[in-house]
Amino acid sequence: MTTVHAYPASAMSGDYLRAAAGMIPCLALLAAASLAPLAAAALGGGAALFAAFGIRTALRHKSRIEMTEAALFASGLLGASIPWAALDGMKLAYYSTRRDRSEGWMQLVLRAGRAKLSVDSRIEGFPLLVERAARAAAARRLVLSRTTLANLEALGIASPVAAERAAGEPA
Repeated sequence: MTTVHAYPASAMSGDYLRAAAGMIPCLALLAAASLAPLAAAALGGGAALFAAFGIRTALRHKSRIEMTEAALFASGLLGASIPWAALDGMKLAYYSTRRDRSEGWMQLVLRAGRAKLSVDSRIEGFPLLVERAARAAAARRLVLSRTTLANLEALGIASPVAAERAAGEPA
């Protein structure tokens, strides 16, 4: 079974707005005022950082993730290929935007040799991607961090490796 996953425009609009909200004022101040060289460099650097964030957002928005039983493929400039049989690293992190941890997003990072692929929970079908990655990690007998195991549990995905450890079997 092959599934295709992408970031919907509605999920990316906030990042586009943040990039514009940072870049436009920096560029406007650079164009409108005669600034000392140090201030101009600081504003130019800020504009460049926000522009880079906007470009990164556009690249992520345009990328497509294709998942098969054999591998995970990402298209575009940020493309990568992660064969499940070569998976050697999996990290699932939660980033909170509130002190009470009531809002935030998750990020899944997969590694296979020198290849690395990162997707966040705004992508369509994120739980399906995480569940398949967890099965591959279990098949490869990867040691997952406590944080990753807790985040798998938060998504309702049981880790076979965690179940083995809980039962006292060797990992």
